[in-house]
Amino acid sequence: MAARTPSDPDVRRIQQRTVALLAGAQVFGGIGAGATVSIGSILAVELSGSSAWAGVVATAMTLGAAVAAVPLAALADRSGRRISQVAGLLTAFGGTVLMVLATVTGLFPLLLLGAAGIGVGSAAGLQARFAAVDLAAAGSRGKALSTVVWAVTVGAVAGPNLIRPGAAVGLALGLPSTAGPFVISGTGLLVAVVIVFAGLRPDPLQLARELAAAVPRAPAKAEDPVGGKGSLARGFRAIQGSAGARLAVAAVVAAHAVMVGIMSMTPLHLQHVVEGPAASQAGHHASADALVVIGFTISLHIAGMYALSPVMGWLTDRAGRIQTIMIGLTLLLGAAAVAGLGQGSTTAVAVGLVLLGMGWSAATVAGSTLLAESVDPDSRVVVQGVSDMLMGAAGAVGGAVSGLVLSWAGYPGLNMLGAVIGAGVLAVAFLSLAARRRQSAPD
Repeated sequence: MAARTPSDPDVRRIQQRTVALLAGAQVFGGIGAGATVSIGSILAVELSGSSAWAGVVATAMTLGAAVAAVPLAALADRSGRRISQVAGLLTAFGGTVLMVLATVTGLFPLLLLGAAGIGVGSAAGLQARFAAVDLAAAGSRGKALSTVVWAVTVGAVAGPNLIRPGAAVGLALGLPSTAGPFVISGTGLLVAVVIVFAGLRPDPLQLARELAAAVPRAPAKAEDPVGGKGSLARGFRAIQGSAGARLAVAAVVAAHAVMVGIMSMTPLHLQHVVEGPAASQAGHHASADALVVIGFTISLHIAGMYALSPVMGWLTDRAGRIQTIMIGLTLLLGAAAVAGLGQGSTTAVAVGLVLLGMGWSAATVAGSTLLAESVDPDSRVVVQGVSDMLMGAAGAVGGAVSGLVLSWAGYPGLNMLGAVIGAGVLAVAFLSLAARRRQSAPD
């Protein structure tokens, strides 16, 4: 039988079905992360009794995603995308169970373990965008990837707005009101597991490798050991050897650290704005009004992160990679100024969070594009993996430090710290752009 190629009609149909299945799974699977971001810091304060611990839930979630990135990739390399995705989603479901148990028992360690489990699901969600392009033709890879990213937006934006319905579900089940959103999230994750396990056949990665094996020059690339021995060191060497790659990683990592740091503390700050001094009392539970404001604000923020990603991609191609990185970092500075100076206004904080999401989107899209173009193709996958790991680590540090900064310097101080980090990388980007222009200018 003649070997099939990616242009065959049957492969195109499989690719279309794969993207649709992944997008559907992302809608249901993304709810858990949105709910955790929205009320995680509040739960941390309630269970620990101190606002200094408010950032550890975001830290646990981002650490879970960072630690799981390489094992999930290695599992996909050995057993295919379907098994890797199911493993990540099931771990996230276990995380939602632990979050519910934490609210019932009041045990703080269960909260952290649950958040880490949900972070593993986030790592699987990130890798789903790569599964979407395993079988895609060169001219449609961007479209396939963006479809899955948009699906993440739907689930992530819906998550925070399930706080009030989730409270009703929790009370109906005899659980604390803060446990209800995680009951809904867990149900969504189980739906996502069923979609992927039953529908993702044939496995896109395994089929892509079978197709590549029929082409003489493709097998070596298909056998590239994702997360294999020595791959991290090779990725770091590739980044160090390219000025463009160094700038790209700095922009992506800094934007992620600033975004996570400010975003993870905003729910707690908004609770204080809405409820006043009573929110600082030990054992105090957030009111329904505060939860609604928090959910709406975080939804707007996540929309800023993902909904405009096609625009940021267009801007990256038209204005330039470094220029768009600079635009993103400038938006981060604007976000810190608006949210920090307008800390007493829920509207100002919401506007700042939208700008924060847009700045993260521009810096991440342009930085990722610059990174891919700044290293040789043989190192590209490894370098992207290193970049994702560094992003996760930066988010974990940002989430951990933000709680301490909030308790010491308040919400304005937290935003000021984010502005300082963004301004530092913005200066580096400006100098890099100036150097490139001097090199390209005629004598």
